[in-house]
Amino acid sequence: MKTENKNQFTVIHRILHWSVALLMSILFITGFLRMYWMSKKTIIDTVETEMQSHNISLEKGQIIPIVKSIQKPMWEWHEYAAYIMFLAFLVRIIYMLVKGIKFPNPLKKSQSVKERMQGFIYVIFYLFIAVSIVTGFYLKWVDGQWKEPMEAVHKWAIYWFPIFILLHFGGIVIGELTSKKGIVSKMIGG
Repeated sequence: MKTENKNQFTVIHRILHWSVALLMSILFITGFLRMYWMSKKTIIDTVETEMQSHNISLEKGQIIPIVKSIQKPMWEWHEYAAYIMFLAFLVRIIYMLVKGIKFPNPLKKSQSVKERMQGFIYVIFYLFIAVSIVTGFYLKWVDGQWKEPMEAVHKWAIYWFPIFILLHFGGIVIGELTSKKGIVSKMIGG
C-alpha cells in the first residue's frame, strides 16, 4: 500500500491487518469444515454407519439434532468471527480513508504493470470481503427468495481466500526481492 506518510504501518494499521488476517482464517477454516469434513451429510453418514455396526437403527430425522449439536460450537465461532470481521473491515476502510492510505489505481495507465496488478488484487480483495459479509448476513438474518444464490456466492470464499493468500504471499516475496525490502518486518514490528 502507498501512503503519504513515511510510517505507513502504524500500530493501528498493523492491528487491523493482523485482525483481518486472523478473522479470515477462522472464517475460512470453520466454513471449510462445515462444507466438507463436518458437513451434515458427512456426519449423518458417519453416525448411520456407526449405528449400523452396533445394530442400532435411527431415522435421519433423529440424527439431525445430533448433527446440529456437533456443528453448533464450530458454527458459533464462524458467526462471532463474522461479526468481528464486519467491524474490523469497516474500521479498516474508515481508517484508510481518514489516513489517506491508498493502493495503486489499477486503471491508471501511468502505473507500472506490477502496481496495476497490485491495485487490481486489492480492489477484488475488498470487493470479495464486502460480498462475503453481505451474503453471510443475508443468510443469517433473512430467509428470503435469494437464499440459495446468496449461499452459493457466500461459499465462493472457500476458493477465493486461498487464491488471495497465495497472491498475497507471492506479492510479499516479490516485494522483498525488489523495491520493498523489509516489508515483512515492518508489518510485524513497525
